[in-house]
Amino acid sequence: MSFSDIVADLRDPGFHHALPEETDTLLDPRALKDWDAYADSWNDLGLDRFMADGGRYRRRRFAAFSATADGVVERKPHQPHYQSRDYNSLNGGVQRWFEPITPMIAEHPLTQGLIRQGVALFHPLTPDAPAAWHVEAHQFRIEADEGQLGQPTPEGAHRDGVDWVIVMLVERRNVASGVTDIFAPDGTRLGAFVLERPRDAVFLDDHRVLHGVTAIRPLESGAPARRDVLVVTFRREDPSSGA
Repeated sequence: MSFSDIVADLRDPGFHHALPEETDTLLDPRALKDWDAYADSWNDLGLDRFMADGGRYRRRRFAAFSATADGVVERKPHQPHYQSRDYNSLNGGVQRWFEPITPMIAEHPLTQGLIRQGVALFHPLTPDAPAAWHVEAHQFRIEADEGQLGQPTPEGAHRDGVDWVIVMLVERRNVASGVTDIFAPDGTRLGAFVLERPRDAVFLDDHRVLHGVTAIRPLESGAPARRDVLVVTFRREDPSSGA
């Protein structure tokens, strides 16, 4: 698959599932040299204390950026993550303050490269594309054990309330299920697949498709399960502006 193939899939049907080899071609080779250290940072995420279902299965860090089509990426001051209840019926409607992504991860060539390549893909496809995109990055870990399922998307199939989304797998350990489902707005299933290997990824047009991930559980009993992903969203308006 080439860059143009991803663009074609984003036009129709509105998503593209990329295998690691394809994701890697979008990134500078320097981004992959210290992959193990990059992935290890998911071992230092704080508990998500905003889960309205009372679950303690999600850990995360968060950062916001400004990114332009000419490749300039700048981190914004730390801020809350906000979604309206229209897009997140479970946890929406409140400002959620998460621990910030560390400078090492925010400035890492992989994070920066994924943001730049996202803008390169999405900017030409966006009517009235902005001078600068509001970009949010989320490090997520979903955990499960024999006493608790892990819910990657406890709100079910949903939109994020942005323009574009990238979800990249970092690690999947002792996990059963965790199927990514893509739906049209009328509920028609457009695709179902598992992000299995590091840097498996999916690129989404958040206006045209809904996405969700089934609950995870341990593949082998007696050991915990975990699913680590990086989610990067791109939005024309800064949500802090009240738009």
